[in-house]
Order: sequence, then structure tokens, then C-alpha cells
Amino acid sequence: MLIGIEQGVMTSVKAFRVEQPPTDGSLGRGAFVFTDDYSVFDWGRMPDTIPDKGASLCTMGAFNFELLEDRGVDTHYRGVRSDGAVVGVDEALAAGSPPTEMAIDLTRTPELPFADGDYAYDDYFGATGEHYLIPLEVVFRNRVPVGSSLRRRTTPDAVGLAFTEWPAEAVDLPEPVVEFSTKFEEQDRYLDRAEATRLAGSASLETLEAVAREVNRLVTERASQAGLVHQDGKIECLYHDGEIRVADVVGTFDENRFSSDSQQVSKEVLRQYHRRTQSGWVESVSAAKKRAARDGVADWRGLCECGPESLDNGVVETVRDLYCAGTNAYIGQRVFDAPSLDDAVAATRALI
Repeated sequence: MLIGIEQGVMTSVKAFRVEQPPTDGSLGRGAFVFTDDYSVFDWGRMPDTIPDKGASLCTMGAFNFELLEDRGVDTHYRGVRSDGAVVGVDEALAAGSPPTEMAIDLTRTPELPFADGDYAYDDYFGATGEHYLIPLEVVFRNRVPVGSSLRRRTTPDAVGLAFTEWPAEAVDLPEPVVEFSTKFEEQDRYLDRAEATRLAGSASLETLEAVAREVNRLVTERASQAGLVHQDGKIECLYHDGEIRVADVVGTFDENRFSSDSQQVSKEVLRQYHRRTQSGWVESVSAAKKRAARDGVADWRGLCECGPESLDNGVVETVRDLYCAGTNAYIGQRVFDAPSLDDAVAATRALI
């Protein structure tokens, strides 16, 4: 989220509009406008769009924010736009079409400077005032899939598993694991608690962890009711007047990983598809990130030897159906004209 501007700003998959800029002492107001763009491996907007993806994310995000508010968890969510008015998601759906625009409170988010191979967090906090977007992503994990970075960064016994080595297959954790990573750096870094505490600023790291666990609990429960397994996800939060509020978007197929019958029902499908069909580009991304980290360069994309290619129409249609069928199942309403979740999952197996 950016401040000090009133025109639209484009992130990788959604536009951001400032309607009332925040001030030193008070939050502002604005909106997310969800597009059908997608991003994998931190690349930014890919060559294709996935029809109805934006409406899927907006609908699921709004649905989860309203569940959180019912549980007393503070958020920046104000409603969704329908016919020019800000309303609840059920009212928007009753009007006949899923929303693509979410009204939110805005906090201060100054630029994070990068100089001499490092990020200047002191400058970030020096420009925030009384409220700010906490420059952390709070990650929660219920399952450790094959290839998870957690396997490289810790041992099974450190997360409560009775193994001396990581199993070859995915493994469920006895208790959710919460971790902290950077939010605004060009390459995400996982942090130890000391550095995470520093990057949280005035916000309590313990409170951030407690909020993340409550979000994880809610999304996991709701997913189970829909026939989905919630594997992992993340939240972002803002700090205002001594309180922590959940920000950005929560519990969607972009922010979280879900599965059904051992098949991914999330953006992970697109990641895995690109690993299988565009391995050269994926390897180029990995090499560029390593080179940028070695050389102290922030923008690694310019170091890539090639870019991503477009998807076949059949792949786009299959992924579209998966997002839409998953949303229908998750919120318990037929919002989109889509196959059943079982049929959408079966069609997806051929992709990966």
C-alpha cells in the first residue's frame, strides 16, 4: 500500500486506489481493485490473465475478513463495492455478481530505501508517524510439502516431528509453525525472532504471532467444512494506536495453499505447471536471485536470461475453473458458473 497519491497504483495482481490519504495521526481510505492477472516466483504480472480470478480473490478475501471481524479480530476491511456503495459480501452477491473491489482503511507505508547493498529500516520507521504497515509477512504452516524451504532451514525435531530426517513425502505438523519474513525486500528473507522484533517496530511480535494463529485457525476450519485441506498461508498487518490490524487480503488461493484429495487448489498449481513446462525460465529466475543476493543488487529481474511464455488456452480455462470452483466450495454458495470442486480438481491433475 502506498500513500501520498490519489491515482491508481498497480501491484502485481491488483490495483490500489487512494481516496483519502492517511495523515500522521489517522488512517486514510482507499480500495483494492482485483484484476485477473497472476504472478509466480515474484516475477510480477505474467503474460496471461485468468478470467474471474480477481472476483474469486475479492470474494474469498471479503468473506474471510467478515468471519474475522465476527471473531473480534481487527482488520482494515470496510466492505466491498456494489453499485457504488460499500456493502457486505453477501449483499454484493445477492445483487447478482461477485465483487472485484474491496474498500479498506489505509496506513502509512513509506518507501523502504536500499543503499550500499542493504535496506534502511530506520529510515522507513522514521517516516511512518503513529501508524504504519508492518514490514513483515507472518507465515503459518500446517503441512510441510516436498520442496518447502522449511526443510532447508530447520530439522524435523525442531518443529515437533519425531523424525531424524525429513520424510520424502509431505508431512503434517503436530502444531502450526509461525515464521516471519521480509515484506518489501526484492527477495524475501526468513528472519530470526530478534530481527523480526526489530522490523516489527512498535508492534508486539507476540501479538502478531497470536493474530496469525487465529487467522490460521479460522481459515483451516472453514476449509475443512468445504472439503479442502489448508496447508499454509500468510498475513500482513498494520499498526495503529497501539493495535494490530490484519491488512492486505486473507485466506485466498493466492495467499494460501489448499488441497483437495492430495491435489493443490491454489496458485501452487501455476507454480508447479511452470516448473514442469518452463523449467528454463524458472531456473533463470533462481540464478538471477542468487546473483543479485551475492552482488548486493535489489532488482534481480534484469539479470534473468529469459522471460515467461504464455499459457495455452486450455491451461487458462482449467486454472480458471479451479479458482472458481474452489471459491464456490469455500464460501458455500454457487457464485461462479464452474464445475464441481471434484471435477475441477480432476481436470487439474493433468497439468502437473
